[in-house]
Amino acid sequence: MHNPEDNVINANVRFVTIEADEEQQRIDNYLLAKLKGVPKSLIYRIIRKGEVRVNKGRTKPEYKLQAGDVVRIPPVRVSEKSNAAPISTKLNKVSELEQQILFEDDQLLIINKPSGIAVHGGSGLSFGVIEALRALRPQAKFLELVHRLDRDTSGILLVAKKRSALRNLHEQLRDKTIQKDYLALVRGEWQSHCKAVKAPLLKNELSSGERIVKVSEQGKPSETRFSVEERFSFATLVKASPITGRTHQIRVHTQYAGHPIAFDSKYGSKDFDQQLAPFGLNRLFLHAFSIRFTHPKTGDEMVIQAPLDKACKQLLAQLRSLTYKN
Repeated sequence: MHNPEDNVINANVRFVTIEADEEQQRIDNYLLAKLKGVPKSLIYRIIRKGEVRVNKGRTKPEYKLQAGDVVRIPPVRVSEKSNAAPISTKLNKVSELEQQILFEDDQLLIINKPSGIAVHGGSGLSFGVIEALRALRPQAKFLELVHRLDRDTSGILLVAKKRSALRNLHEQLRDKTIQKDYLALVRGEWQSHCKAVKAPLLKNELSSGERIVKVSEQGKPSETRFSVEERFSFATLVKASPITGRTHQIRVHTQYAGHPIAFDSKYGSKDFDQQLAPFGLNRLFLHAFSIRFTHPKTGDEMVIQAPLDKACKQLLAQLRSLTYKN
């Protein structure tokens, strides 16, 4: 039932039979992947109006697809502008990503994401890591993010190449058996006795669409463990290991502890950033440097590490020389 036309937005009603490796995903997410370039709001509208049907019946966005389900997909019109895939102008970034692949097999692709690239298009961006990887791997039937990283955070990003791998890794994330470690350069002298920050986080969306997170009793329970990696004269390099996975968690928890991260445009310290400005870095110093998980197919324990980029390494070298001179 799957043919090359399936990803083309056309003027005809389509009926697609769900295959075994596609089951257990929500129908809204399935349609988002199927109807590339269609806004989420439009997808919810066609589901709500009953234009999307499963086995001839109406459905809800949270319905989980089963193998053998027949999905009716109505014709969807998208403006030329939003339907164009703006990869060509970003070819240098696409090829740069090819150099950043840390590990790849038939189940997984693991990339060392550069700072400044969103993990996927959206929020006014039509280009992200996942779109770039799909451009690099046109033959890949399935490429989906296992988790996310903020646009300005660099480091390890897991991408599943099979639905079964995605399900397995999501289960590991839910069971908290995946360990992720980050490096962050923070303001001042981090106290060694501060080994964990437990502070509930509440997410707010501003009218501009920008997301701001704050510590609030109304928020969700959140915990990050910390240890000192290296001390400098006015900054500390810490290892941060999130136990929960809230939006902007490490950035807000370091700020809450009184040690905001270098060059954090939302939660940072302008004075601290000015102290660092002469060293040439102009990006958030937060890097996902290590991940430990169980391989979804082999069951082997995997430990993957991602090196810091050149600008972060240079800044640390300069801070070292400054610290040891004093």
